[in-house]
Amino acid sequence: MRSTHRRKERTMRKIIVCTFLTLDGVMQAPGGPDEDAESGFEHGGWQKPVADDEVGAAIAGWYEHSDAMLLGRKTYEIFASYWPTADPGNPFTERMNSMRKYVASRSLTSVEWQNSTLLEGDIVDALRQLKASDGGDINVVGSGDLAQTLMRHGIVDEYRLTIGTGKRLFADGAIPTALEPVSVSTTKGGTVIGVFRPGGKPSYDSY
Repeated sequence: MRSTHRRKERTMRKIIVCTFLTLDGVMQAPGGPDEDAESGFEHGGWQKPVADDEVGAAIAGWYEHSDAMLLGRKTYEIFASYWPTADPGNPFTERMNSMRKYVASRSLTSVEWQNSTLLEGDIVDALRQLKASDGGDINVVGSGDLAQTLMRHGIVDEYRLTIGTGKRLFADGAIPTALEPVSVSTTKGGTVIGVFRPGGKPSYDSY
């Protein structure tokens, strides 16, 4: 007798860029004055004053279907120096420490933070293998240079942005891409929270 059970179709893991942006597209050093002063950036710590409970709830939701983070060297070192000894009462502390962390770096030779793995070989090949592996979605947090690499190779599946001079996510030389809005909302504190998916090459027309 032929089985009536259909084999469950396997879905690829998504790579999702999650980042804080100013209204003019700056993603540099949202978390503190000393987080990233590269190129003389003087506005570190700009995100916290505009954060509120709605922003926190939205960010928590971004991790609902994700079980891993993808980090560049700078963001990894910032997180690894903070989260292992962070306040256990912070609802993000346990989650950040327990999640699987994949680290893309040419200079690090080891990673000591709990559940961290240093990716080896070609980063694009490694990430395509990760996307095809078992597991939930993978959030790219901070890691601006890494995000640029992912965007150039077309392996970003979604952008989740909180939008409130420095490094920009969509920097000069970014490949033009059509973005499909999934959801856009504004918190009482004035932060715009947007989710977008790449829609291939942009189309053009005239009136």
